[in-house]
Amino acid sequence: MAVRSDRYKEIIQELSPNNVTLIAVSKTKPVEDIQSLLALDHLDFGENYVQELIDKQQQIIDNIHWHFIGHLQSNKVKQIIPFVHLIHSIDSLKLLQEVNKQAQKINRIVDCLLQVHIAQEETKFGLNETELNEIINASSSLKHVRIKGLMGMATFTDNTEQVRSEYKYLKQLYDKLKALPQCHSFDTLSMGMSGDYKIAVEEGSTMVRIGSLIFGERNYMVS
Repeated sequence: MAVRSDRYKEIIQELSPNNVTLIAVSKTKPVEDIQSLLALDHLDFGENYVQELIDKQQQIIDNIHWHFIGHLQSNKVKQIIPFVHLIHSIDSLKLLQEVNKQAQKINRIVDCLLQVHIAQEETKFGLNETELNEIINASSSLKHVRIKGLMGMATFTDNTEQVRSEYKYLKQLYDKLKALPQCHSFDTLSMGMSGDYKIAVEEGSTMVRIGSLIFGERNYMVS
């Protein structure tokens, strides 16, 4: 299916008044789809899998802002550090330390978001509030990472009030942390996807991650 350029333009117009950044989630989609959005001057793309991200990065020479939004394993960090624009999914101090270690090797400072567990589903990754405070306190000694804010995924449910409540909680947490001296780099709250981005924007999101509304439904390979 071709990129839904008209829908893309509508979403951009929706987000513009609130200065919300759109991450076009291109996982499982071909390079040609990414290039279609590049032709519309879109630069921010999100990928969930390290190998897929590397493959696409090697095929596209344009100055893309690659966002890693999936669960990141420590042993794969070094593969994306040279070029990743923002890692959305830091969910442990160990992972943040590994990002810092690999970034130090190439004298780079890598921007990161801390993923907070706000959903009812146990399967989703993320930090609780205690873990969040611990990682922020420990991060001051890590000179090659810069924590830019928080990311969260709401429960997959038709209950919009539950989704709103979860995003409201994340925004309150973000505001509380942003006021701390050690969080002086905070400027990003990544929350909202294709099914709930309107609620997320209403609750204060500065960055949404949208895939299927722009690229159509995904066709996952059956192994």
